[in-house]
Amino acid sequence: MTYDVAVVGAGAMGSAAARALAAAGRSVVVLEQYTLGHVRGGSHGGTRLFRPAADNADVARLTEQARPLWRELEADSGETLFEVTGGIDHGVDEATVEVFRSLHAATGEVLTAGAAKERWPGFRFETPVLYQPGSGRLYADRTVHALQTVAARLGVEFRVQSPVRQLRIHDALVELDVPGGAVRAGQVVVTAGPWAPKLLTGLVPLPTFTVTQEQPRFFAPVSEELDWPSFVHGDHGSYGLLEAGSGVKVGLHATGPEVDPDTRDFAVDPARDADLLRYVEQWYPGLDTATSTAISCLYDNTPSDNFVIDRAGPITVAAGFCGQGFKFVPLIGEFVRDLVIGTAEVPARFRLASHVGG
Repeated sequence: MTYDVAVVGAGAMGSAAARALAAAGRSVVVLEQYTLGHVRGGSHGGTRLFRPAADNADVARLTEQARPLWRELEADSGETLFEVTGGIDHGVDEATVEVFRSLHAATGEVLTAGAAKERWPGFRFETPVLYQPGSGRLYADRTVHALQTVAARLGVEFRVQSPVRQLRIHDALVELDVPGGAVRAGQVVVTAGPWAPKLLTGLVPLPTFTVTQEQPRFFAPVSEELDWPSFVHGDHGSYGLLEAGSGVKVGLHATGPEVDPDTRDFAVDPARDADLLRYVEQWYPGLDTATSTAISCLYDNTPSDNFVIDRAGPITVAAGFCGQGFKFVPLIGEFVRDLVIGTAEVPARFRLASHVGG
């Protein structure tokens, strides 16, 4: 059988693309090198932040463009995937405060450090605090499963334990070498995260990717009475949110060691872990650093921290999400669908041309 589209990688982005393409009437097969819901990529885990950017108009606009698509996915799947908890940015300078006022005057609020401390005593604040009531948390594992359930209902075929060893383009088709024989498709979508550069070398001019292994921790709150909005601490490049049953997740953004995704060890680096514990002791008095659990996640980063979402001939790629892409998942599914169909208006910052030299 020849498919309209073969998708490589069944994480959040690949599953969203498959759902969108099947809804548009395409026959789709998804090839996953591991099992559905595996823990080796960037889509697993309990939760992610949903946060419009405080000081970037383009990213804030795209986040709001994604918001109703999350609600559509919830309606399609019957699952709760996005909960509004409110979100804060602290450790911000005056220029960021002014940009925030201009971007979020109707939907946000600037609080003094003292007023914020009264409201959220689990934090330490030293600068004004930017509050967005519409921010919240996304359920990551649940989202991936929901996308796959809806996609399968639309006719998408998922093949697990099917690593793609090579892509070949000929006779207006793409052949994908997988165990058991080749799969043929009119077009290919590569949403393989940190594995994308290995697969696409010589086929698509990707920027240089840096793959890092990050190690956030879950911390137990010292009191159940404390309120925990999702949060970003600009001075320290950190983030966090409450995940029911696990605690408050706190991570230092993009500070982990470079790894090969095929050989990463999931081990906690003691020095980086000590840095995180000291940081939490200093800035989050509402968390118990003696009661915490380390976890491991994977980032694939471009030099500019912009995503790659573009098409080169019969190959469409969506990768390089830098630990910041999950809030856009259903929107990226639509971008990929439109690239394949030929009607896309993907933001220029994500196009391959914007990464030239990266």
